[in-house]
Amino acid sequence: MGTVWAAIHLFARDGAAVARGRVLYDANCAACHGGNLKGQPDWQSAGSDGRLPAPPHDATGHTWHHSDADLIAYITYGGAEALTQMGVAFDSGMPGFGDVLNADEIADILTYIKSHWPERERQYQAERSTSDES
Repeated sequence: MGTVWAAIHLFARDGAAVARGRVLYDANCAACHGGNLKGQPDWQSAGSDGRLPAPPHDATGHTWHHSDADLIAYITYGGAEALTQMGVAFDSGMPGFGDVLNADEIADILTYIKSHWPERERQYQAERSTSDES
């Protein structure tokens, strides 16, 4: 019975994080990335300013290709600064939210986004996150 209770408790906690993450995503991310995680049209083609439009956060995008550490840095510092810290020279239009969102709120947003990925993408991203911790 203990295993069942632990599973129910874990699911309830994740469900609460997803719900909180959805509210935070809608308030902070949806204007660019879409309320349905679909991103902006033609997101893989740079605009006249050389920046790429906001990508989707569902399985059709590339968010799941990145580790948790990279995603947290991107959200916290903004795309340009996070990429600079990674040694990548690229002008990203993603603003930083580190002054607006705390670490728990960022984690909840990522939990919400991940809840929309198929198992294969979630597994790949989890493995990527684990290998980045090593």
